[in-house]
Amino acid sequence: MPTSRPLTPEREGLSLAALVSGGKDSIHAARLYEEWGGTLREIITLRPSDPDAWLFHTPNLRWVPLQAEAWGIPHRFVEVRGTGEEAELRALGEALEGVRRNGAAGIVVGAIESSFQWDRVHQMAHRAGLPVFSPLWRVDGRRVVDEEIAAGLDIRIARVASEPLPPSLLGRRITRDLLREWESIQSRGRPFHWAGEGGEYETLVLDAPFWKRRLTVDQSHVEDRGGGQSTWVVDRAHTEERSPEGPARKSG
Repeated sequence: MPTSRPLTPEREGLSLAALVSGGKDSIHAARLYEEWGGTLREIITLRPSDPDAWLFHTPNLRWVPLQAEAWGIPHRFVEVRGTGEEAELRALGEALEGVRRNGAAGIVVGAIESSFQWDRVHQMAHRAGLPVFSPLWRVDGRRVVDEEIAAGLDIRIARVASEPLPPSLLGRRITRDLLREWESIQSRGRPFHWAGEGGEYETLVLDAPFWKRRLTVDQSHVEDRGGGQSTWVVDRAHTEERSPEGPARKSG
């Protein structure tokens, strides 16, 4: 059966595939698996045509191959043909069918609290006979973000879709100073999920200490879709060698 628990010692070292959207949680979860003795065989990104996909992150997916290149791990896209939950589950099934063909023994996911996503990913993984490694599941959202900052991830806000979070946050790096600003928002009775698990915000990782290279944004723009939803769209980017201190630059 799929499991959300950390792999037991006798199972550490398995080669797994990581479902990675380019955002902070999927990348952090995959790295935790490496730190706990596992190997990442490949990175898989589901690519919906619908920007309001039910199951999958959509902003800036085109840059996940550069993240994988910077990390030194093979990457593949799986296209979601059609719209709606059924089409997304069908694509997820196709992705998982390829996991075993490519020599991986299970998958890593970065889910925290979304039971909708959790149930469907586990259902499809169970059908494929694959264990699921979910190190962030049911971990407090504030703790997750604190750990991601402590791990040295350069996390940028790629989408805001919650009224307490203004468009001025787009492209901004998540730091402890920003978390203190969010504490003030929360204290005024305007709560949102600290890790953005309810869709309040989405992210793009530009740099990480375990990458060989970093992403640099050359050009970007903001799309306002109305209803409080805005997206930081990266139009052009490249990888370059990391400086000793590691932070990636934002431009555009």
